[in-house]
Formats: sequence, structure tokens, C-alpha cells
Amino acid sequence: MHGLLTVAQVVQKSSNVGTAKIAAAFAPEEMWQMFDALGFGQPLRLGFPGEVGGRLRPFKTWRPIEQATMAYGHGISVTLMQLAHAYLVFARDGDLIPLSLTRLESPPLAGKSIFSAQTAREVRAMLEMAVQPGGTAPQARIPGYRVAGKTGTAHKLEGGVYADRYVAAFVGFAPVSDPKLVVAVMIDEPSAGKYYGGEVAAPVFARVMAGSLRTLGVAPDIPLAPVQVAREPAPLVPEKL
Repeated sequence: MHGLLTVAQVVQKSSNVGTAKIAAAFAPEEMWQMFDALGFGQPLRLGFPGEVGGRLRPFKTWRPIEQATMAYGHGISVTLMQLAHAYLVFARDGDLIPLSLTRLESPPLAGKSIFSAQTAREVRAMLEMAVQPGGTAPQARIPGYRVAGKTGTAHKLEGGVYADRYVAAFVGFAPVSDPKLVVAVMIDEPSAGKYYGGEVAAPVFARVMAGSLRTLGVAPDIPLAPVQVAREPAPLVPEKL
């Protein structure tokens, strides 16, 4: 148990209890409208065969316990692409633009405003805390770049019942000072005795994001830590008699 937490620490430490308490402060309709505005419960219309919209039930059917559990991922389902899309609001100061799987001649420069720029920046700072020591995803850090993101660990739904199988995820963006890329990683039924998003998905995110930033020539936004090289002792030279 973590004891008394601030909102930032609830995000940093991925507290289900704290998240449920925050959700309880919303009216069901208000919370549903936020999910709907982020694109949950509806296809993204990418033109990709078999695309689904996930599961977001009408708010009038919610019970209080369901509203609490939806806050940390139970009772609602989204695709990985929907999660990556939703994170744009924090990388883009609160606005959401449509996605495309093909190159556009003129990409949209402005989108639909979901949150104020101040709110988006404050959440961005909380997501950066989740990657720092004390958070759930220090393995998502990348030398030379500020990273922000959030872990996800969920039971799989099989036949309408949550099974003892997991999906581990990490979604984040970088560099925090001027976000260029959003990367979402999901590991279906991780093995080797680990299933938390911070242990399984975050390291994959770090490798993919690091390679992508360097390939695109994105400048680092924090100094690189100096590498310390241990010195080997000088070989002993026998004295001449």
C-alpha cells in the first residue's frame, strides 16, 4: 500500500484505488463523454479490414462499481491503435487529430480540442513521473531523451469472464519537451514469469522509440550521462637486477 497519494502519484504508481476515487468524482455521463471524445467505442475508420471499435457501454447502464473499475481498464475494451490515438491529446497540448495508415499530402495541423493545453501539459508531467525512479516504468527510459507514458496490465476476457491470462502494455511519447512520436506496445500473454507492463512492454517501447528517434534525427532533450570506464591496473614490470 502507498498511503496518501496526490493525483500525480496515483498516475506515477498506477494506483487502482486512487484512479477509482478520481472516477467517482465524475458523473457517469461526463465520464462517458470523455471516453467517447477520445474515440473509444467506435472504429477509427482507417480503412483497415476487420477494424473494430472496442467496447464502451451506454452510461445509463453503469453501476457505481462498474464506473470505478472502468477507470483502471475493466469493463471497457479498446484496441492498441485507439490507445495510441488517445495519447495524442497529451503529446499535442490537448487536441486530437485523425489517424491514417497511408501518407497524406497535407496532414492535419489542428484537430478537435479535448482538454485545455494546461491540463494536457500537467498530465504530460505526471506521465513523465511514471517513467522515472519510483514509477511503474523506469525501463522505458531512453538515454538522452525525456520520455512520458503509462503502463497497463490487464486480465484477458474469455467467454465473458476474466481469465488468469494477461495483456501487458506500455504507451508513451518522446521527447517530452517537443513530442515527435507516440509508440504503443502490447504483449499478449507474456511468459517467463513476468506480466506487468513495466517489466514486459516498457523495455520493448524503449528499444523501438530509441531507434526511431535516432533514425529520424530527433535531437536529444537531456544531456547524456557520461560513461565511466574502469581503468585496468598497469602491468607489473620486473625490475632489472
